Amino acid sequence: MRLSRYFLPVLKENPAEAQIVSHRYMLRAGMIKQQAAGIYSWLPLGYRVLKRIEQIVHEEQVRAGHIPLLMPTLQPADLWRESGRYDDYGQEMLRIKDRQDREMLYGPTNEEMITDIFRAHVSSYKDLPLTLYHIQWKFRDEMRPRFGVMRGREFLMKDGYNFDVDRASALHAYNRHMVSYLRTYERMGLTAIPMRADSGPIGGDDTHEFLVLAATGESEVFFDSAVTELKLGNRAVDYDNRDEVAGVCKEFTTLYARTDETHDEALFNAIPEERRKVARGIEVGQIFYFGTKYSEAMGATVVTADGSKVPVEMGSHGIGVSRLLGAIIEASHDDKGIIWPEGVTPFPVGIVNLKQGDGAADAACEGLYKALAAKGLEALYDDRDERAGAKFATMDLIGLPWRITVGPRGLANGVVEVTSRRTGVSEEMSPEAAVDRIAQIYAEI
Repeated sequence: MRLSRYFLPVLKENPAEAQIVSHRYMLRAGMIKQQAAGIYSWLPLGYRVLKRIEQIVHEEQVRAGHIPLLMPTLQPADLWRESGRYDDYGQEMLRIKDRQDREMLYGPTNEEMITDIFRAHVSSYKDLPLTLYHIQWKFRDEMRPRFGVMRGREFLMKDGYNFDVDRASALHAYNRHMVSYLRTYERMGLTAIPMRADSGPIGGDDTHEFLVLAATGESEVFFDSAVTELKLGNRAVDYDNRDEVAGVCKEFTTLYARTDETHDEALFNAIPEERRKVARGIEVGQIFYFGTKYSEAMGATVVTADGSKVPVEMGSHGIGVSRLLGAIIEASHDDKGIIWPEGVTPFPVGIVNLKQGDGAADAACEGLYKALAAKGLEALYDDRDERAGAKFATMDLIGLPWRITVGPRGLANGVVEVTSRRTGVSEEMSPEAAVDRIAQIYAEI
């Protein structure tokens, strides 16, 4: 993408309404525009990151054996009355009526609707296990929307729902989601700690939140520092192997890690003092096992092998897709701007032409641009007639992981400069070597 043809409305000054780093940088980098309190338009740069995050979530859900579908944003109120949550959910739910005076709501979550889909089409244990998920916009009418996409009213969420014939199978689905989430967050360059949490209005006894440590986090968290060293990495996991999946979950949940709602001071004090940590965390996902809470209320049953009819065992599992952008920025930035991990960056590399209009520099940039494209990498080429300082400032602000700088002086020696945004380290090499270096980095992701 040539920057001269792109829509990137960057701001030089910090917006007065932005209280935290992610909100400030998303506005300054031209990623979002507020349309109403807690409601944002996603501008091209922000939309690219949003789609990359969404794609990673999709890939890891499918890898775990989960099946995508798409449910509507509007739901009939009658479904929520069946479950008993319509009046219990509170003022966060946006309740509306259509022209026929039918009561509707803008979905804050989808337990009722997915249960209705299940009961209409599944009646036998032979069709289980089954996990369905979608990535869809949700609305929760927060009393005080703030911090940009971190606490907005409209947000994009992946919510998945498992249906199983018995408790053991449902707990395997719970564990399967935990492992898939760990892999999802790691691919985004995040350390997201699973913490024992409170189920809130979703309900159920078993639930973990995934929290990214950040000073601006809304939750106070208590944990054993050794938990931050755990990594899933590239290890192969057989999602159908209950013992293997349970073993991974045990590895990541045995060390103490809890939110303030479930904190146990006695257990915490049993940790060696040097490993006892208290910090703030940003919630980026949560998994729930709630058994037959919804299936009993809504008549979602299956016939078992012995001919008896039982309510299906269920759980729900959510990832805050749009919130993740803010969380990643909170965890990865400096005083110049965003530092995107390679897995979610809007563009893999930026090309900066230090002397636009110079024949050799223009030709070298065009060559780099086309060579990267031939390797499947779409660079952001700053071909504007701007000062070098302004171009560098824009690249630092939007946070692309790598930058190739092209200028007449370097080209006279047959080299360009490759710079890491994270470390600031630069290295001179031939244009061909620069392309190979960037291609190798992304081939390993």
